[in-house]
Amino acid sequence: MRILLLNYEFPAENGGVENTCFFLLREYAKNPELQIDFVTASIDGQYHQLKFGDNIDIHRLPLGKGLENAEVQTRKNLALFAKNAYAFSKRLAEQNSYDLLQANSLSAVGKTAWKLGRKFKLPYVVILDENDIATYGRKNGISEKITSFYLQKALLGSAFVIANTQALKDAMLNLETKKEILIVRNGVDVDQYFPNQAARNPNLFTIVCASQITPMQGVRFLIQAFRLLSVRFDQLRLLVVGDGNERKSLEDLVRALGIKDKVEFTGEVATEKMLACYHKANVVVSPALENRTDNGVLEALACGLPLIATANHDTKEILTDGENVLFVATKDSNQLAEKIEKLILDEKLTSEIAKNGLLLAQQFSWANIAKQYLNVYLETKNRNTIQRG
Repeated sequence: MRILLLNYEFPAENGGVENTCFFLLREYAKNPELQIDFVTASIDGQYHQLKFGDNIDIHRLPLGKGLENAEVQTRKNLALFAKNAYAFSKRLAEQNSYDLLQANSLSAVGKTAWKLGRKFKLPYVVILDENDIATYGRKNGISEKITSFYLQKALLGSAFVIANTQALKDAMLNLETKKEILIVRNGVDVDQYFPNQAARNPNLFTIVCASQITPMQGVRFLIQAFRLLSVRFDQLRLLVVGDGNERKSLEDLVRALGIKDKVEFTGEVATEKMLACYHKANVVVSPALENRTDNGVLEALACGLPLIATANHDTKEILTDGENVLFVATKDSNQLAEKIEKLILDEKLTSEIAKNGLLLAQQFSWANIAKQYLNVYLETKNRNTIQRG
């Protein structure tokens, strides 16, 4: 199967559909039955052609000499990329016979995919990004209405539309989108994240919270819960992994509560060093206030760790209270403290939740997620073959 894949930014530092793309390509590189041309942006003003395995060619297109911050998705950068990607992909499609096209992000490359699909009668799949909701729904001026019009054309003209959460699907459907949307969730790198209980300090009970340190991540409420517990359990430690605009305020709070010797702020930690942080943990807590499934949730499960998380929309889609997670209400320090204490005192419950979480994480391995995408590709190809007769 030959695939043309469009994606503005690659790889991405902040996750998103670009991060998904990286892991999918890594799995596709293992499949000799796939041949992929991957068109993305260059950040140095030059064209580059790279190999990703033996069967994937990466084409990095320049956005103009001297253009700064090309990795940032400004309207100017996206417009330049859409223009260049269409011209370049048109040449590729004239040279090669593709079975389908994949557009990662409706707002970034949806219109380009639609134009290529029309010209070459090429079926395409759209992968939704969170930015797509705002862009698609923006219709205040002439320019925004035109953009929204073409994005609707791109959406309706696609063979399949894929969202990675029910919340993202619902948000697009709420914009009166008359298109079926499939859900294929993001995965976790089970080769990079795995259990290692021997790495823990047996004399401590360490709570790890890995997230951006912003008000919406709810770390403040975890610190308050920790203060309640630290009075009764001297072996308790809290490791806050990450950085953000609330860090200084929370460091001040820790000092004011008199628990500075038991709480550590690591700052930003490189991806390759995150495993060591998880291996110190007895439990991972995700106290986020917003409806998002943080990467850290699946990473914690893959490391065989019991998880306590706020019962927001996204986490409830994949997790079951009392089976592979203990859910808590948002902004509730007392309930957080109760659930953490429950795990401190009940080793059997802790072990059961950790075991079930690990089994769930393995279902979300990128190898399994890639298979789901490949099933969509096969269905797209088969439908197109039938339609052409």
